Amino acid sequence: MSLPVFRERLNEGFVLSGWSSATDPSVHAALLQAPIDAMLFDMQHGLHDTASIASGIAVAARFGKPAVVRVPIEDRGMASRALDMGASGVVMPMIETVEQAAAFVSAVKYPPRGLRSFGPARAVSLHTDNDYDAYTAVADRETLAFAMIETRSAIDNLEEIARLDGLDGLFVGPSDLSIALSGNGRRAPQGPECREAIATILSVARSAGKHPGIYAATVEEGIVYRDMGYAFVAVASDLGLLAGAADAMARAMKA
Repeated sequence: MSLPVFRERLNEGFVLSGWSSATDPSVHAALLQAPIDAMLFDMQHGLHDTASIASGIAVAARFGKPAVVRVPIEDRGMASRALDMGASGVVMPMIETVEQAAAFVSAVKYPPRGLRSFGPARAVSLHTDNDYDAYTAVADRETLAFAMIETRSAIDNLEEIARLDGLDGLFVGPSDLSIALSGNGRRAPQGPECREAIATILSVARSAGKHPGIYAATVEEGIVYRDMGYAFVAVASDLGLLAGAADAMARAMKA
């Protein structure tokens, strides 16, 4: 069974994830051939829809790598569907209260912990050779739920959210978090106030036994977060990498 790979790698210490905004499976395959550990597919701000998520998860499974899906805000139905399609984890944006976190957990965990509806046909096919009982026996433990922390209210309620049973991790959105903390709408993810909050989230996650995750816009930021102790770091994006490589090539050729 390939499903436990994500949790096992997090427990070992560090998971480097790619970030997918584009829907083309050939782009997913090109990234997954690199020595990254996982792929995060973004439905909130990326171009992904249900069909491209299903395709992307299947491509990741072919490479033996976990797929994680960031769903649109409050789309708990899609969170459950992403797991049914074979995702190893889901990220819910803009979690601000323990009540919102509890509703998220309820959508992605089977009874008695939650109310996830049963129908993981694609996940069972990808991960357990069509053995439904094998999948359901481990699904709650091996499919991970991350609450995205990116507002001042989330910071105010952080310890209560982190203690929630069934929530597996906290995932930081540094851009939104910095905007929320700045007081003037300025994005400054490397500013002192945001950096302090990022360190606090890491500490609270570790104390509560949750996996700490974060997005990094650049490799340099990713290294900083890795060295801080973040276990799950998603770096850059497929479109950003393509644009950067194209720019570098063109400038080199025209120099």
